[in-house]
Amino acid sequence: MKTPKFLIADNMDFPDDIFVLHTEYPRFLLNVVTEEVEWLDNIPENEAEENKNELIALVEEAFQYYDNEMKKYEEE
Repeated sequence: MKTPKFLIADNMDFPDDIFVLHTEYPRFLLNVVTEEVEWLDNIPENEAEENKNELIALVEEAFQYYDNEMKKYEEE
């Protein structure tokens, strides 16, 4: 099965929050409301430091994905 790179998620235990799940390495869960990121994969510290700009770009891409999806809902 081919999975999307990003998914939007919510949870009844966190009714005020909206999440974006990044499904590729490095996987993470972004809380769009609080802007917190929970990394689901263990990224070695030296790899994280070397790829810091790429990791930041992935999180920004997740925010952009969320914004684009919300625009699609508003248009319907």
